[in-house]
Amino acid sequence: MPQGDYIELHRKRHGYRHDHFEKKRKKEAREVHKRSAFAHKALGIKGKMFAKKRYAEKALMKKTIAMHEESSVRRKTDDNVQDGAIPAYLLDRETTARAKVLSNTIKQKRKEKAGKWEVPLPKPQGLGFDFLESIYSTLGMRVLYPYHVLCDQVRPVAEDEMFRVVRSGKRKTKQWKRMVTKATFVGPGFTRKPPKYERFIRPSALRFTKAHVTHPELKCTFKLEIIGVKKNPNGPMYTSLGVISRGTIIEVKVSELGLVTLAGKVVWGKFLLLQENLLIQ
Repeated sequence: MPQGDYIELHRKRHGYRHDHFEKKRKKEAREVHKRSAFAHKALGIKGKMFAKKRYAEKALMKKTIAMHEESSVRRKTDDNVQDGAIPAYLLDRETTARAKVLSNTIKQKRKEKAGKWEVPLPKPQGLGFDFLESIYSTLGMRVLYPYHVLCDQVRPVAEDEMFRVVRSGKRKTKQWKRMVTKATFVGPGFTRKPPKYERFIRPSALRFTKAHVTHPELKCTFKLEIIGVKKNPNGPMYTSLGVISRGTIIEVKVSELGLVTLAGKVVWGKFLLLQENLLIQ
């Protein structure tokens, strides 16, 4: 036996003091008041650390209590008419069934186990004629038939693939910032927010202001200036961030090409649909 365990050795040989458990109970009862007094007294970083520790303890205690309360539940059975006669003393009684409810931790473990082999990316969705018609109707345009022939499937981009978590703070413990990992468009007068307020970081290397547009009939490629991102099929947040991914509709400046309308007016901008590495007008 180690030399420092003489107290345990003495207790094994001679037992506890006659008032040991009473003194222990009183000490535990006083501990609550001591802790409360320290919480009132503690200042600065000590007070913050103590409050954080107590908050975690209380949250764990509440979860444990809720888990034990959910261990057993009684529910009313369905009002299905049973075959055969029911005795008179059971007619007015509501039949209930007892069921054992799984605790939250077991539920969570089962969810994790079930989703272990699932692909994190959602199922691909076709960017067909109906999708384009809804987008172009919001933009005030008419979609032609060949569009849905040219459009292949668009795979929705998962949030983990689109954003990378950026740690901040002195100890790198804050994780509220996100860095965009896809090509984006920002306006000519774009300036970044101060680091304290910038939630989404768009790297300067991934900011695009020009697009190579291929004309399907002329078989020529033109380098045109991007005016803006009009619609991203992954959602309004990606549209507001100016993310350019497959299936995105962008507006480009075509005034340099000298295109005119039937009325003789110069066409300023055109909407383009991004498909893979090809921009289809």
